[in-house]
Amino acid sequence: MLILGFQKLTLLDFPEHTACTVFTGGCNLRCPFCHNALLVTDMETEEAVDEAEIFAFLEKRKKLLDGVAVTGGEPHLQKGLEEFLRKVKEMGYAVKLDTNGFFPERLKAIVKEGLADYVAVDIKNSPEKYAETTGIPGLDITPLEETIRFLKEDPVSYEFRTTVVREFHEVRDFEAMGEWIRGARRWYLQKFVDSGYLIGENMSPVPKDEMLRMLEIARKYADQAALRGVD
Repeated sequence: MLILGFQKLTLLDFPEHTACTVFTGGCNLRCPFCHNALLVTDMETEEAVDEAEIFAFLEKRKKLLDGVAVTGGEPHLQKGLEEFLRKVKEMGYAVKLDTNGFFPERLKAIVKEGLADYVAVDIKNSPEKYAETTGIPGLDITPLEETIRFLKEDPVSYEFRTTVVREFHEVRDFEAMGEWIRGARRWYLQKFVDSGYLIGENMSPVPKDEMLRMLEIARKYADQAALRGVD
């Protein structure tokens, strides 16, 4: 796999686990507010991390860590993803896999093989605004719809999450998103944070009072809904 980042400890990325995070390079989307833009548009400037280094670290940390979060970019673009996850699982670690949901067949195979214990899927916006929000004109969202249907069958523990950005989201969008994922187990609304390395420009967060209104709507459609990154 092309690994362009490795965080040795996270208490936030993998719910109920003390984990490390592996960042893969490349993505099929171009969301203007992406906080990992260097992993998407400037991959040649980032130094690759050797898998052997990661596995050596995991071997030493077996008594301190219990999970590995794999994120990106989009991990499903990596040809060696399944083999990497197998090795992680063989070492006794739980796996969290982040994805934008546009590779349903690979995700299904990974889940059915037991290579992921928790899956997080980004729901960027309402169906009507998806192409604009992801920076891909004419984007076909059919693969994402298949992923949503698959996860709602509860084959694995999962969450949907939406990063809320002033320039792309209005309160009414959450009704449309809610109808789309109605019956979901978990839906988290995340406050946008400018990492300083965005694909777009002039992105900004939504005020807390408006985020709370969005959360009220989300709670109508998911078993659990909560805000992240909001004080």
